[in-house]
Amino acid sequence: MKSLLLLPGPVPVAQPVLEAMARPMINHRGPEFAEIIARIERGLRPVFGTKGDVVLLGSSGTGAMEAAFVNLFSPGDVVLSCPIGVFGKRFASIAQSYGCIVETLDTPAGAALDAHALRARLKTDTAKRIAGVLLTHNETSTGVQNDMAAIADAVREHGAVTLVDSISGLGASDFRMDEWGYDVVVTASQKAFAAPPGIAMFAASDRGWERMERSSVPRFYFDARKAREFAKTGQTPWTPPISILYALDVALARYHADGMEAVVERHARYARAVRAALEALGFVIFSRPDAHSVTVVAAYPPEGVEAAKFLKRLRERYGVVLSGGQGELSGKIIRFGTMGDVTEGDIIGAIGSIELTLADLDAPSSPGAGTKAAIEALSHRTAVTA
Repeated sequence: MKSLLLLPGPVPVAQPVLEAMARPMINHRGPEFAEIIARIERGLRPVFGTKGDVVLLGSSGTGAMEAAFVNLFSPGDVVLSCPIGVFGKRFASIAQSYGCIVETLDTPAGAALDAHALRARLKTDTAKRIAGVLLTHNETSTGVQNDMAAIADAVREHGAVTLVDSISGLGASDFRMDEWGYDVVVTASQKAFAAPPGIAMFAASDRGWERMERSSVPRFYFDARKAREFAKTGQTPWTPPISILYALDVALARYHADGMEAVVERHARYARAVRAALEALGFVIFSRPDAHSVTVVAAYPPEGVEAAKFLKRLRERYGVVLSGGQGELSGKIIRFGTMGDVTEGDIIGAIGSIELTLADLDAPSSPGAGTKAAIEALSHRTAVTA
């Protein structure tokens, strides 16, 4: 049975992108590789919303998150963590592992970070102890997305360095790194860019690059300064995952051929359709109305339906692969991803399979209600917000 992968990542990858990985190896110190690296960086800058350098790391997104700390902070530095789920907490754990002192601004489950609360917390830091603020653009564990423009305004007056995990947000929703004034933004290949995992991207502001000269944390593989230096010559410091770069090169070309605005609209429309369909079938959306992600929909199953049992039946009988919850939400929610080489037909087909699975489990539902709601939502193509 062919599976339909609708996860928070990795995501379905188009055939031309997969085929790119079969190309022969080349000299990663030669001119052909330099052209690929330059083309990828040119394609990434407008998505980050920056005119600055974007460096590539041979790692998952977590590697780029770690690189943010080893390059910008020193043991004893105080950072303010603003988690809205599991991956925000991971950011804080990385900071702690490098000797940073982590303070936390908590947010209620399912809610986005309150920019007013963040501003108020930073105003209490009159001594400017807080050196950095850790932010998540989009949280795949909860299906919550932050208003990054409002958050940028809240942080600007304090002056702390801002680190943004946009691994599942960048490319699927508007981001303006330079305009909003963020210092470090990281993302990865296996989300909205619809490429295989293995490449992380790291962008820094001028202030961010300058701060790297003051960090006392030892670094070698994740030395962003070294990656930037080598990138200027069309190389990477260490042997890169060449096949994944081939794939990313093709994936980015496809992304820009579609147009960034169209891609952003598509993710928002798919997420609206999934939410409408699930609600019509008795699911309860986890994220609050003003905090919906465009790349992941998280929801509680209808009353009486066990999440794990539902996901297993959906996968084994109908070939539709969704995710379960993480951490405190393990066994409680399901998560439906909208990223990757996914069509409207895939969305409708997955919703139909969900309806069949609910029937298999004798869950009360209205047959066809989900697909009808999804079709109605998909027919509206003008809005570009969640």
